[in-house]
Amino acid sequence: MLMQNLLITGCLGLVMVLANGVANASGVQERLDEIELPPGFSISLYADDVPNARSMTLSEQGVLYVGTRSKDVVYALQDVDGDGRADRQVVVARGLDMPNGVAWHDGDLYIAENERITRLQNIDEQLDDPPKPEVIYDQLPAETHHGWRYLAMGPDGWLYVAIGAPCNICDAGDPFASIARLRPDGSGFEIYARGVRNSVGFTWHPEDQALWFTDNGRDWLGDDLPPCELNRADRAGLHFGYPACHGESVVDPEFGAPGACEDARAPVQALGPHVAPLGLSFLTGETLPAAYQGQLLLAEHGSWNRSEKIGYRLMLVTLDGHQATDYRPFATGWLEGEQAWGRPVDVLQLPDASVLVSDDHAGVIYRIAHAPMSAAADIAYDESNESVIP
Repeated sequence: MLMQNLLITGCLGLVMVLANGVANASGVQERLDEIELPPGFSISLYADDVPNARSMTLSEQGVLYVGTRSKDVVYALQDVDGDGRADRQVVVARGLDMPNGVAWHDGDLYIAENERITRLQNIDEQLDDPPKPEVIYDQLPAETHHGWRYLAMGPDGWLYVAIGAPCNICDAGDPFASIARLRPDGSGFEIYARGVRNSVGFTWHPEDQALWFTDNGRDWLGDDLPPCELNRADRAGLHFGYPACHGESVVDPEFGAPGACEDARAPVQALGPHVAPLGLSFLTGETLPAAYQGQLLLAEHGSWNRSEKIGYRLMLVTLDGHQATDYRPFATGWLEGEQAWGRPVDVLQLPDASVLVSDDHAGVIYRIAHAPMSAAADIAYDESNESVIP
């Protein structure tokens, strides 16, 4: 498909109006039929030219903001004509330091860089001429190891930011290996959860508003240890084990001791070893089949230090209250043997119940949607798939 670009040079960025929809320069469009999804779901490209697309957040007016890790920019994308594909893309900030995390609140966009959090006020109304980012907090650690930060606005009106351990395995003390929070004006910084090696994705339960987050397990304990984690924090002050304990019962050979896991909060679900879980989202769309209502979809970015690669997929965690009852693949196909052509990063559900998935390797954003199917077909799918715990 041909694409006509209207390039408009702005103060800080580039505006691209994609006149005829999604382009195919990367060849990703031709590979979408390799992605295996449950019956009734389809995948398409929401945007195909978003280099290093990482964390996502959505404004009240439907503008999608996308952070990056290896680039220095933050994008804004719009589906102006409502056809499920972005037809306008803007760089709203550049020259930033690993602006991985983005969060939307009360008309403003918040950006988490390595050492600071900045804000673009009233940005939806200034996409063509974005303002200079305003610094609201500049006391985040300067260490770059696990220094790409996830950021989200909690239902309590506080900004939550991940501060990973500055190492593979160490005890660096506060504020490392934590999830912290602060007020939107930058005041009140405090540690919310400790013992979190490196979380690059969190969300809140739509009913009880408890914090759910992924955590990347340590390296170099072999192919199959330790598991990565899906965790739940229903209050401040909990400790999730790192560096002494990994998963539910894996005592670290260097920092652990007998009984190290007894006082740590165990994960809701032990995920595959080295799968690098990142973004996650509860599925709440009323048009989704009953089997998916209230369940959790998470992205596994994929292993880099395992003799046989694992991950590179979307996983569905089925819940019964606060307990996980199932953990199975939802979308696969980005990994072929030992070669990956895509790496899912973040997951964001749109108001129409479709789901956006960013991919920093392919530089695209996918849209996964469900078409209504018979109740019998939904039940058949649910009963024919077994849970998978790699």
